[in-house]
Amino acid sequence: MKTHRIGHLHAIVVLLAGLAAAVAPGPASAAERFTSVVELFTSQGCSSCPPADALLGELAKGDDIIALSLSVDYWDYLGWKDTLASPANSARQRAYARARNDRAVYTPQVVVNGVVHAAGNNPARVAQAREEARAQLRDAWVGVSIASQDGRLHVSADASGENARYKSGTLWLVLYSKMEKVKIKRGENAGRTIRYHNVVREMSPIGMWRGEAMSLDLPRSDVMGRGYDGCAVLLQAGSAGPIIGAAMLSGW
Repeated sequence: MKTHRIGHLHAIVVLLAGLAAAVAPGPASAAERFTSVVELFTSQGCSSCPPADALLGELAKGDDIIALSLSVDYWDYLGWKDTLASPANSARQRAYARARNDRAVYTPQVVVNGVVHAAGNNPARVAQAREEARAQLRDAWVGVSIASQDGRLHVSADASGENARYKSGTLWLVLYSKMEKVKIKRGENAGRTIRYHNVVREMSPIGMWRGEAMSLDLPRSDVMGRGYDGCAVLLQAGSAGPIIGAAMLSGW
């Protein structure tokens, strides 16, 4: 009788283990790892931008989002030269508009994963844009990672699926400052002190992806020695096309 009970108990344990294995989640697919890449084009000379800058700071706290602030220089003539702006940011925003063929260039403008734009000071519209971008690209998503290992930054990108829409792209290294506090003395925001989050300071191509799994290493000291405290990698199709993979380095 005792032997029968032990055998019965063993059968129950085996059955439960099998059920647990059947329902246990496996490794997340690329689509399940989809990350919203939110680029906010903003300006210190734009009176409508501070709410968008604050919203980006909240978005930056999310686990499934890479939120980046790109200050543009085309409002400098209004009386205040943006201290964080660069012509490259303005050119990137215009390139997105050309790719969409809608000529929509304004501040504050959010571009999500390179494909959907929205007013950056409208939380509901930004949330909708994130969902639209996810619906468009989740099946095209490519796993990308960046890690700090043995004095180097190791970047990798997975292979595309057999029927993937995108078979090539550029890996961009994005260096940013996690927070910049600016006291604005002139222009539309004169007298205000505004906090800017994840401020893009440099963006440069580091490799070409051709649909196959790839990896590359960068000297950690060279990247970290530039004085910034944040780093991300974007996989972008075309010159200003969809962002189909992204990763952020959590902590230097």
